[in-house]
Amino acid sequence: MAAADSPSARPAPARRAVLRGTLAAASALALPGSVLGAAPALALSGRPRAAWGVQAGEVTTSSGLVWVRSDRPARMLVETSATESFRNPRRWYGPLLGPDTDFTGTTALHGLPPGRQVHYRVVLADPDDPRRTGEPVRGTFRTAPARRRDGVRFVWSGDLAGQGWGINPERDGGYPIFDEMARLDPDFFLFSGDTVYADGPLTETVELPGGGVWRNLVTEEKAKVAETLAEYRGNFRYNLAAESLRRFNAQVPSIVQWDDHEVVNNWYPGEILADERYTERRVDVLAARARQAFGEYYPLSPSSRRRDGAGRIHRVVRHGPLLDVFVLDMRTHRNANSPGRQTSDPQGVLGAEQLAWLKRELARSRAVWKVIASDMPLGLVVPDGTDVEAVAQGDPGAPLGRELQIAELLRFVRHRRITGTVWLTADVHHTSAQHYSPERAAFKDFAPFWEFVSGPLNAGAFPASALDGTFGPERVFVKAPERGNVSPSEGYQFYGQVDIDGDSGDLTVRLREEGGAVLFTKTLRPGLVGQ
Repeated sequence: MAAADSPSARPAPARRAVLRGTLAAASALALPGSVLGAAPALALSGRPRAAWGVQAGEVTTSSGLVWVRSDRPARMLVETSATESFRNPRRWYGPLLGPDTDFTGTTALHGLPPGRQVHYRVVLADPDDPRRTGEPVRGTFRTAPARRRDGVRFVWSGDLAGQGWGINPERDGGYPIFDEMARLDPDFFLFSGDTVYADGPLTETVELPGGGVWRNLVTEEKAKVAETLAEYRGNFRYNLAAESLRRFNAQVPSIVQWDDHEVVNNWYPGEILADERYTERRVDVLAARARQAFGEYYPLSPSSRRRDGAGRIHRVVRHGPLLDVFVLDMRTHRNANSPGRQTSDPQGVLGAEQLAWLKRELARSRAVWKVIASDMPLGLVVPDGTDVEAVAQGDPGAPLGRELQIAELLRFVRHRRITGTVWLTADVHHTSAQHYSPERAAFKDFAPFWEFVSGPLNAGAFPASALDGTFGPERVFVKAPERGNVSPSEGYQFYGQVDIDGDSGDLTVRLREEGGAVLFTKTLRPGLVGQ
């Protein structure tokens, strides 16, 4: 392993110090008895508890969001400091946490110094007696740099607790891949969809093909498909029972998007389910409930977490002069899944409004690199029965169906000479790198670009998807199993790492698998139109 690939190659003493102290204390908090079977003595005192840990998200050069969940009504207070001693803390008064948000809340922090480590602690106070407070829960994050030379590192992946593979208490921390990603000391984590599997009930044991048994932690909400708001909330709460994820959340801020399994597999607006497991079969009703729970359980911007379930998920997060992250929503505005052979498709997978937004924001971006966080791949065929679920439909000829909208976007990027676009995605449960070039494509009016795929984090792994030649993809690297739904105990769990060098501006992508091995590395140069 080269020095640059080593998790220890990027020292961060401030963060390491907090891991030895405050994060250890945070992860030591036991979860409620309904989850792990033992009610701690602190709960009996009547003071609010933040047993699900803390999270930070949407971090910029001067701002960030902090999230917490209480076990009862409480006032959220956040203190920040430049040091873990909290000698001169700054206090932020957050919302009152109650049943209308499932006792979750997010507090916005502003006026933070750029490129600095921020230590924070969340205190929950009894709303009737502010002197009665719970034990503080601590976390840390780095604000985005204001100087280009400071560089950026982040990790990305998706697909958590899918296909029957949930939190296995016999695996270190439940989801050990999060501890591994944390050791890379990233500036943030891009969670590329399928953050929960609300349509994937779990059983306590699963027989493994080669012998042996996989054991799942199972909660009431994970024993059936989610339909009610309470059941969707329980699915998001479930993952926080994993100690490794709570440790990770307290160390690494996130940028989160959704895909289909937050609601139901392969969903689209207006769909009526034929699945007999559901008593509520109107997908629009299910999606509204899932969106509310999604907004409650992640540190998202106010526009993304409106309580009426209509918040906007697509957004751009600006991470200093080197990087803008364009977070897409390929669910809310898509048309119905179909064979994808239409010769006109103005709605497509993004919808007209989101496409116009993406063009506008790409054109005005001054960042060196413009990462397009796509919850589905472009040139990989993802079937939905006889229909198609993503963009590509398997016809290698001229754009049809949803490909027409992507062709319009790629043409816009070329004609406006927008540089530094890189597509990152998950969804297909294997890892790969595709290079798209007009020289190989049926559609010619675009500049070459790269798409990198990672995941799953803890879910079933699947064989590589077929390629569609419309945009000329060449699969330069792939690692995938030969059979479907391979368990995490057999490997094939993946995440990606992106480093942007502050001196040269080079962007290096490393595709990694659980265990730390670097499978593939690609370095891209800044300022070039297509490469």
